[in-house]
Amino acid sequence: MTNATKFTPYWWEAAPPRELPETDVDAACDVAIVGAGYAGLAAALTLARAGKSVQVFDASDPGIGASTRNGGIGSGNLKPSISQLIKKFGPQRATTMYAEGVTARADLKRFIEDEGIDCQFDLSGRFGGACREEHFNNLARDADLLNQNFDIGATMVERKDQQAEIGTELYHGGMLRPDIGGLHPAQFHQGMLDVVEEAGVKVHGYTPVQGIRRDGSAYEVMTTGGTVKAGHVIVCTNGYTDGAIPWLRRRLVPVASQIIATQELAPEVMDRLMPKRRMMTESRIMGHYYRPSPDGTRILFGGRIYGQHEADQPLPYDHLYRDLIELFPELDGVGLSHVWWGFVAFPMDQVPHLMERDGVLYATGFSGSGVVWARWFGMKAAYRVLGQGGGESAFADRIFQAVPFYDGRPWFLPAIQAWYAMRDRLGV
Repeated sequence: MTNATKFTPYWWEAAPPRELPETDVDAACDVAIVGAGYAGLAAALTLARAGKSVQVFDASDPGIGASTRNGGIGSGNLKPSISQLIKKFGPQRATTMYAEGVTARADLKRFIEDEGIDCQFDLSGRFGGACREEHFNNLARDADLLNQNFDIGATMVERKDQQAEIGTELYHGGMLRPDIGGLHPAQFHQGMLDVVEEAGVKVHGYTPVQGIRRDGSAYEVMTTGGTVKAGHVIVCTNGYTDGAIPWLRRRLVPVASQIIATQELAPEVMDRLMPKRRMMTESRIMGHYYRPSPDGTRILFGGRIYGQHEADQPLPYDHLYRDLIELFPELDGVGLSHVWWGFVAFPMDQVPHLMERDGVLYATGFSGSGVVWARWFGMKAAYRVLGQGGGESAFADRIFQAVPFYDGRPWFLPAIQAWYAMRDRLGV
């Protein structure tokens, strides 16, 4: 394996994190928002355009977490399949949840177009590879359910025909979803930050929130820049939730996800391996997500990292490289340009949450699909503050379980990941 040349996100080449000028924290505002990723910015924009005074607080540069580190696949997926959701929640609730994903995905496209955000959004479609024959059958059942309920045009691609979608023999066919696309996540965040600042929102970088306390009908938000009295508080921290919000921290498990980017590949190689330049995923529990870069010149290949990790510490990536070569043997020896990683967050039920506790609103738990869900639920939380409708959601106000014996450090994660990896090897 060749070594990578950079250990920062590929996305930062075109849209590096923006260090905001230091501004004084206002002593009072209508709404204080914790977290300046997609969710926090979406909430801020909705509120500011409704005439509210808004301050957003981030512990670092805005968006430096998952919002500019993710794979840029706009799936609006739910971690459980439609079949699993039906078993868990019943057919009515399950179809309502999936229908909201369809709406949220379409609304992302609308938002990008309406705001004129140049983030290379492309409704390319997504191919999901079946790693075993029985997985193909499971995917076919899910495709039938999706088409019956949502008419999204999912089709199954037989193994003998999959070379038209992906240049590998590893899969046993797969499902094609024409309703899913991709974008440049850092450019998307940068575009959101631009319109949020234009709307008059004060975004404070390197201003961590240290605690939130109710004060009658309002709140005191303690930050390193001073204490703020706010009429409402929205928390949008997800995989980077820290001890300042212990109630939420006990309910979200941060899971590290890592991506490698190849050096530029010849056009004919890209034409063989990813002929239609689609977004890609696969059916294993610990499977991979991958895609072409927006300019179509390289492959970005992502997957989970085993064990516990501290933010911003370099990690080994040889396992991802081996898996890439297993998928595309002709890339053996190809160089890597970038390796990076970040945290996603999973609640116990592995679906997003929009809820209120003691008056504070939480939009969180996106389970690896925040490109669609984070902006959507940030906007929904803002509508709830405004009280003018639009804040309804199939994911709202459900029981948000704490993880047993968990205080923010996922000591149990290695054992769970080992169990999932064994299931993948056995095909169960």
